[in-house]
Amino acid sequence: MNVLPHVAFTPISSASDCIPEFEYSSFLQSKFWGLFKARTGWQAYSCSYDFEDDGPHGNLLVLRRKIAKFLSFLYVPHGGGELSRLPDRWNALSMLGRALSESMGKSDAFVRFDLPWERMLDEKTEFELTSGPTGSKRLILHKGTDVQVADTVVLDLAKSTEELLSGMKPKWRYNIRLSEKKGIQVTKHGKEGLPLFMKLYEETAKRDKIAIHPESYYATLFDTVLEVSDLMKEQGIPQQDRPILSLYIAHHESDALAGIIVLKHGPVATYMYGASSNLKRNMMPAYALQWHAIQESKEQGARMYDFFGIPPQGDDASHAMSGLYLFKTGFGGKIIHRYGAWDVPIHPWLYAIFRSAEKMRAFWHKKVKKSIRKISPTASAAHPSAGERDDSEKTNPSNP
Repeated sequence: MNVLPHVAFTPISSASDCIPEFEYSSFLQSKFWGLFKARTGWQAYSCSYDFEDDGPHGNLLVLRRKIAKFLSFLYVPHGGGELSRLPDRWNALSMLGRALSESMGKSDAFVRFDLPWERMLDEKTEFELTSGPTGSKRLILHKGTDVQVADTVVLDLAKSTEELLSGMKPKWRYNIRLSEKKGIQVTKHGKEGLPLFMKLYEETAKRDKIAIHPESYYATLFDTVLEVSDLMKEQGIPQQDRPILSLYIAHHESDALAGIIVLKHGPVATYMYGASSNLKRNMMPAYALQWHAIQESKEQGARMYDFFGIPPQGDDASHAMSGLYLFKTGFGGKIIHRYGAWDVPIHPWLYAIFRSAEKMRAFWHKKVKKSIRKISPTASAAHPSAGERDDSEKTNPSNP
C-alpha cells in the first residue's frame, strides 16, 4: 500500500467540537480527551482518513506539540486500530503518518503513533524495505519512546460480583475483606475532592521520586469531562455514552489514606491516577479503593476495567513499575501486550535532534538520578526496602 490516503481535519477547541464523539475506541482517541489536551498545552485535531479503492478508513484524534521554535511533532495515542488487520499494516501506517503530515503543512519533524495493536510477548517486529510513494527504498518506521504504557491488564466486568471475586488471587480477596473489617470507608468525589487527593499525591511523589502534574491539570480534566458530558446530556445523548470521571478516597476515621481517579468512556473504565499516604498501610486501603471502583464501574455500565499499565513481565525487578505488576494482576483479568510507540520521520535531521534529546533525558532519569539517589544520605529513608513498603499502593505511573 504505497498510496497516501486522503485526510481531512478539524481543530478541537470547544465542547461543541466534541459532538458527535468518535465511534468508541480508547479514551485517548476521544474528542473530549483532545479538548482536554488542547487546554493543557497541545493542539488537538479531529481527523478522518480514507485510502482509495475500498481501502481502510477511519477517524483519529491527532495532537500536535511544539517543543521549540522550529520543532514540533504529531502524536496519535492509541489510534489506527483498524489498520492492524491489514497484511501490510506497517506500510499503511507509514502512509497514514505521511498523509497526516502533508495535510497539516509538513512542518512537523515526525508523527508518533502509540499503537493499540496487540502482540504476543515474545513476538518480534520485523520490517521490510518497501517502496515509498517516490519509489525509493527506505525503512518505513522507527521505534519511538512509549508515551503510553504498552502493557496492561483488563478485567471483564460482564462477570458477576461473585465471579470477579473468585477470579482474584486468594490474598486479594482476603485483603479486600480485611479492609472492610478494619473499617476502611470509600467516598466518591468530583473536582472538589482534588485538594485532598493532591496532598496524598504529593506525599506519594516525594516517597517514590516521581513527577506529577500540578493540581490545575487534574482540575482541567474534571472541568472538561463535566462540560462535555453536560452538553451531551442537553443533546439527548444517553448516559452510558457520556464520559464519567470519578475520584475515590479511602478513609479510616479522620485519616485520608489513599485515592484514585477513574475515567469511564464507553464500555471501559480506566484507572488513571493513584496516590497513597504512609499512614495505616496495613489496613489495605488500596484494595478497598480498587474493589469499590470496579463495582461502581460495573454499575455505570462499563464492560471492562483497565488497570492501565504494568511491566511486560512480572520478574523484571529493574522496571519502573515492577511493584505494580503483582498488585494489578492479582485482581484477575487478561494481560494485554501492545507494540507501543512507532515514529514516521518527516524531516530526518529534525527527528534525529529530537531523538537524541529524548534519549539524553531518559538516560538522566534512569541512570544519573538513580545513581544520585543511591549515594544520597536520605536515600534509605525515602526508599524503604521492599519489606517495609507495600508497592501495591504506589501511584499509577501512566502519564496520559
